[in-house]
Amino acid sequence: MSKYNLNKTEEEWRNELSEEQFRILRQKGTERPHTGKYNLHFEKGNYFCAGCHQKLFESDSKFDAHCGWPSFDKAIKGTVDYVLDKSHGMIRTEIVCSNCGGHLGHVFNDGPTETGTRYCVNSVSIDFEKNIDQ
Repeated sequence: MSKYNLNKTEEEWRNELSEEQFRILRQKGTERPHTGKYNLHFEKGNYFCAGCHQKLFESDSKFDAHCGWPSFDKAIKGTVDYVLDKSHGMIRTEIVCSNCGGHLGHVFNDGPTETGTRYCVNSVSIDFEKNIDQ
């Protein structure tokens, strides 16, 4: 029994996501740095999970960390779960969507803003919707 609200089989995820989305969201992959469409994207709006469309980040929390991936200094409360990640010989904190469990990236405590936090997110894991009224 999964702890997530949205539960799908691996086959259902494969049918709904692109190959790259499946590799990152469901198999915990990472896109190459400086290749994602949202890395240097700064329009006003909101970022959503590409797997289930849960709203995760607002554009006012996005900043350029010069790391090659979209970076945010805070997530919308309750939308991200934090998982200890000991892969690749490192100890990190993985971030996943709290609704579907999709892998988003990792969070670090080296952010330059007042939160001190840097959510390092794969562009493939998120979708963007522009604020029409701004």
